[in-house]
Amino acid sequence: MGDYLGTALAVLGAVLAAALAGCGSAIGVGIVGQAGAGLVSEDPSKFGKALILQILPGTQGLYGFLTAFLLLTRIHVIGGDFSPITTSTGLMYFFACLPMAIAGFVSALYQAKAAAAGVGIIAKKPEESGKAITFSAMVETYAVLALLISVLAIFSISGIVG
Repeated sequence: MGDYLGTALAVLGAVLAAALAGCGSAIGVGIVGQAGAGLVSEDPSKFGKALILQILPGTQGLYGFLTAFLLLTRIHVIGGDFSPITTSTGLMYFFACLPMAIAGFVSALYQAKAAAAGVGIIAKKPEESGKAITFSAMVETYAVLALLISVLAIFSISGIVG
């Protein structure tokens, strides 16, 4: 078991990045979907504008998936030539995934709140949908920053094979 502890820690980091960001996105898309469904029940012509807002909190799940995929490819769990990594290297990879895991989860939830409020804007002033999207997209900035720091950290770690 000791030979694979580093690999297990790295894989756990990848799993957390994908799972937490994915859960945040699933919850977020559901929140905005509920608000959008209420709007569309009153005015079906606003479906397209509501759908755009609903999609936005889903991006964190994609970022978490990308982070996990890049790490699993980097340590050769995906793609062959697998060799266990050291515990210290695995721990570094684990911590490298935490920005995307945590910020992905939290930002998806808060982006959903902003997007659900944006559905309210569309309900009253559909011509202002760009502003509703902008409010929601501002939260996305922090998910993108988390993705960047996780990816930069993953590719900065040396000592791949232990």
